[in-house]
Amino acid sequence: MSGTEIKASVLHGANDLRVEVRSLPAPAADEVQVAVQATGLCGSDLHYFRHFRNGPIEVREPLTLGHESAGVVVAVGSSSASSGLKVGDRVALEVGLSCENCELCREGRYNICRGMNFRSSAKAYPHSQGTLQERINHPARWCHKLPDTLTLEHGAIVEPLSVAMHAQARSGLKPGSTVLVLGAGAVGLLCAAASKVAGAKHVVIADIQSDRVAFALDNGFADAGLTVPIPTVRPETVEDKLAYAQDVAASLKDLKVKGSEEVIGEAAVTFECTGVESCMQTAIYATQPGGKILIIGMGMSVQTLPIMAASVKEVDLVGVFRYANMYPEAIGLLASGNSALPDLRKLVTHRFQGLDQIPGAFDTAAKVKDDKGDLVIKVMVDMA
Repeated sequence: MSGTEIKASVLHGANDLRVEVRSLPAPAADEVQVAVQATGLCGSDLHYFRHFRNGPIEVREPLTLGHESAGVVVAVGSSSASSGLKVGDRVALEVGLSCENCELCREGRYNICRGMNFRSSAKAYPHSQGTLQERINHPARWCHKLPDTLTLEHGAIVEPLSVAMHAQARSGLKPGSTVLVLGAGAVGLLCAAASKVAGAKHVVIADIQSDRVAFALDNGFADAGLTVPIPTVRPETVEDKLAYAQDVAASLKDLKVKGSEEVIGEAAVTFECTGVESCMQTAIYATQPGGKILIIGMGMSVQTLPIMAASVKEVDLVGVFRYANMYPEAIGLLASGNSALPDLRKLVTHRFQGLDQIPGAFDTAAKVKDDKGDLVIKVMVDMA
């Protein structure tokens, strides 16, 4: 197979996306070529689109965004047949490429490999181009075949679901425990869903947006919810900030399970999915002695936290970064028909067709509600 020309969405600066033509070579021996057909937009992609950076990571060359993707195999490298993949197979793309040689990789923790090269991230240079392009060549071992019962949108959801399942695995959640999720965006909702599957007795979700809390309650992601009040006067001192966090934690503990008089109390496991300082503070106050806080949200890099409040309760603060070895499990869960799993298709609230519509897709992803007043959770780009 010879090379071919493809179209790609390329970011040149803040809010500056252009459709360009690229030359794509034939897949290498260990690769397959995939026609990318479904891509969900992630918060990190949105940061790059809006600011041409993601926190301290600056974009240093034109960059194609997108990493929550699935597509169809259109060509197979000479040695890739041993992977079992063939032309026409539908696959979910695991887009992080680790060195595979370091101690972390050998231990199976390749997600924190120092040599990780992750599509759509500007952390490594040259950047690894993302999936918002017509086709990509990708190592066959990181292309996970989808069963016939799953759609390509399911395949795109596998990526953020793997984040949630990786967090769940690190939580050590015991069946019958109470779970708190701070942040009711897509990842927070998926953490809630994963907790349901893991046997949580009650899942509580909190967000500053009442519509997101209502969505979680109405669609089986949570058993209780709190719309966190935004203070009229913004707390400025450390003392005032911590007092606010304690008040929110008290409100969470006093919640009642939907449709009953049972009080929630403290959480055994808290998934912090916002990256906001006040939420991390609240998490510490709301988590029971011996509990765990999973730090998932990527937000403020420097935060003031009530560490002694965590220490005297032996509350563990556990970092979570992407995922490792979760794609097969996530695909298996989606295909299982597990009755505890909410309908994840409902997370996809908006769909855009084609490369030309990607700027509009990002504009929508940046909103809590669209121009019609409908809630925005997950935006999907269809390039079929």
